[in-house]
Amino acid sequence: MSTRGGGTVVQRFGRRLAGTVERWMPSPFLFAILLSYAVFLGGVLLEGEGPAAMVGHWYGGFWALLTFGMQMVLILVTGYAIAYHPRVQNLIGRLAGVTDSGAGAVVLVGVVAMVASWIQWGMGLIVGAVLAREVGRQAYQRGVKVHYPLLCIAGYMGLGLTWHWGLAGSAPLLINTPGNVFIEQGVLDGLVPISQTVFSSYSLTLTVLAIVYASLALYLLAPDPENAEGIDEYVDEAELEDSVDASGPDIDSPADAVDQSRLVGGLIAFAGVAFSVWTFANEGLNALNLNVVNFAFMFVGLLLFTRPRAYQEQFYDAVTATGGIILQFPFYAGIIGMMNGSGLTDTLANALVSVATPTTFPAIAWITAGFINLFVPSGGGEWTVVGPTVVAAAQELGVPVGKATVAYAVGDAHTNLFQPFWALPLLGITGMRARDIFGYGMAMLLLLIPFLALALTFVPY
Repeated sequence: MSTRGGGTVVQRFGRRLAGTVERWMPSPFLFAILLSYAVFLGGVLLEGEGPAAMVGHWYGGFWALLTFGMQMVLILVTGYAIAYHPRVQNLIGRLAGVTDSGAGAVVLVGVVAMVASWIQWGMGLIVGAVLAREVGRQAYQRGVKVHYPLLCIAGYMGLGLTWHWGLAGSAPLLINTPGNVFIEQGVLDGLVPISQTVFSSYSLTLTVLAIVYASLALYLLAPDPENAEGIDEYVDEAELEDSVDASGPDIDSPADAVDQSRLVGGLIAFAGVAFSVWTFANEGLNALNLNVVNFAFMFVGLLLFTRPRAYQEQFYDAVTATGGIILQFPFYAGIIGMMNGSGLTDTLANALVSVATPTTFPAIAWITAGFINLFVPSGGGEWTVVGPTVVAAAQELGVPVGKATVAYAVGDAHTNLFQPFWALPLLGITGMRARDIFGYGMAMLLLLIPFLALALTFVPY
């Protein structure tokens, strides 16, 4: 981390916070382990649970999110595969060269990541990461001074702000999925359509305002050229040269010919995409749920690649990027088990929601989600545990369930700027450590607080 001085108040704030986090932040896996200890102690000291009981809750929850975890991995992997299609890569390469300003480059990456994550958070995460690396690489080659740690956080801003308001947002999709936990528990009488959440004027207005505000914050945080640390200070220079594989597919046998057949891959891909279109044509956008989103993006990816082997290889590459998530998801499921089994979740949620009024409820829901997300960094997993309490409180106060869900959703996204769990694929692509970039993540988290508090309260539903 640079020790050079100078710059505006906001630039110095970001630089100092980045230096502190770089020194003290643990690795993402250690972060999960430390949170497990913290929740264990909280259950024992605050809820009066015995140590053996807490271990039982931990084990009971450890495997509770396997189905949901697989849905999340598929969202990430299908988005990753699309982001690495050659046409998408070419578009990313062209975008990377449109600005010669360090601050402009940061804003460019942030806007693209936030918009792409609204469309599909897995794709947005990977597009943001790939664009951040490509912008950093091209800036290095052209001699443009761009601060690479902030560039990487810009690529993560979709996960830190807009994704949970978008088409693959777990909470809005979950309450529109038949047989969901809210209906099973009697909290809701029926589904809450997407028109009341993702496509409500409240959510769409918040999304646009948030992208504008976050872009301004990123611009102000960007260091002056003399304080900027380029990609070459973090990534081996040998990896920064152009690398283009122009070779075509190897076809050495009839089996290879079938495996590389555009007809074989294209027919089933077309069938999957056509079924997705038919579903939306008959049911409208309210047909969106986790299964529909995963199905659609899987076959859109296959339709782009067409050749079965090409898609399979890209899919396999994407799976390797989810290794850290697959490892850590059971640990966070264990944390959910301890929080839920001991009563910690209800205690925390009820304490926060109990002080809400109809006017302040959206802001309280945002704070509730943000705090619990530190311990349970899974939008859908967290919503299944805390959502019933939030929805019941909203109904009691006369707050529309859709509005409560939208407010809660951004809280879950907001503290991703401190919680490194979902940044694991981005770290792998950009070649960075969590401690290298999350000082700027925390700076963005703090700068967003006044905006979110005011916007959630005063934007009409």
